[in-house]
Amino acid sequence: MKALFSYFLFALCTSQAALAADEITLTSKQIQALGIGTAALPAKQYGELSGMPAQVVVPNNQMFIISTPLSGMLEQILVGIGDMVKKGQPLARLQSPALVEAQRGLLQASTQAQLAKGNFARDEQLWRDGIIAESRYRVAQSQYMEASAALAERKQMLRLSGMPEGDIAKMQSSSTLNSLLTIVSPTDGAVLEKTASPGQRLDAAVPLFKIARLEPLHLEIQAPLANTRGLKVGAIVTVPEFGVQGKLIAIGRSLSGGNQAVILRALIQQGAESLRPGQFVEVNITTAPGSGAQWNVPNGALAHTANKTLVFVQTAKGFRAEAVTIIHEGAHNSVISGKFEGNEKIAVHGVSALKASLMGIGGSE
Repeated sequence: MKALFSYFLFALCTSQAALAADEITLTSKQIQALGIGTAALPAKQYGELSGMPAQVVVPNNQMFIISTPLSGMLEQILVGIGDMVKKGQPLARLQSPALVEAQRGLLQASTQAQLAKGNFARDEQLWRDGIIAESRYRVAQSQYMEASAALAERKQMLRLSGMPEGDIAKMQSSSTLNSLLTIVSPTDGAVLEKTASPGQRLDAAVPLFKIARLEPLHLEIQAPLANTRGLKVGAIVTVPEFGVQGKLIAIGRSLSGGNQAVILRALIQQGAESLRPGQFVEVNITTAPGSGAQWNVPNGALAHTANKTLVFVQTAKGFRAEAVTIIHEGAHNSVISGKFEGNEKIAVHGVSALKASLMGIGGSE
């Protein structure tokens, strides 16, 4: 095969046909022998960046960290990672002596408030009848207001600990203390993380679960600074591999320290169920109108010389080298601009043979 390849290169270099500096004359047999494959130039695009790396993230306002409201022993976990939960659904049960203490404080505050209310009502009547001074009436009024505030504070503490309003009222009426605290979900969503196990003794404010609403989602996109000039908030963002579409909602004003890229954020409005938080994907972003025609071609179609990048366009006599500008270079495909009509066929295989032939004819690198 090497001998055959050398033979055709020699035939090309010694051909007596008139050749332009950027054209290569080849017969169909030579094209086949050199393993050159062609494909139609992809449909013209107007201002699109393709193959941009991105990561799927959950919007901050849709992420919930559920922590232990009080210290205690984790008795039971009722959900696992990946489970879908509803708002108010029990997630775990905690045995908490601190809950008993908070309930006892509420009962004491309730008793004090009832006593202060009775004293205030009696002194108010006595003051109206002229039996006691106004100052004594005002003292009773102040004591009643303080006791009421203390009762409201104790109730709020129990609410913050996760005790439902109905259970608080029942506990007040029956004076029965309960150490079992049920931790419930604050929202509909999916359990992303679980950080504790049954039997653990935990302090207050220790994270137990991470729960998130998974629709909509965000994409954090890393883009080279040079590629952001034609971008505007509201641009269409797609993930072709998953049929996902959204829009650009933020363009970062600073560069990341590692790779000096601008962080873009997109809101996924269509197809979010196809993505997973933390997933890495490649996205396409439309740029501002008037940025010129662009084409998304395989990287194998590009030939790099010392000072330019070439695409080989098939002609009636062989191929013509056409200089192009790379707008964005991806892992498999690149977005280019150049002087194309849009109906050309370009070489996508065997480009190295065409490059070698061109270098021999032109006498350059």
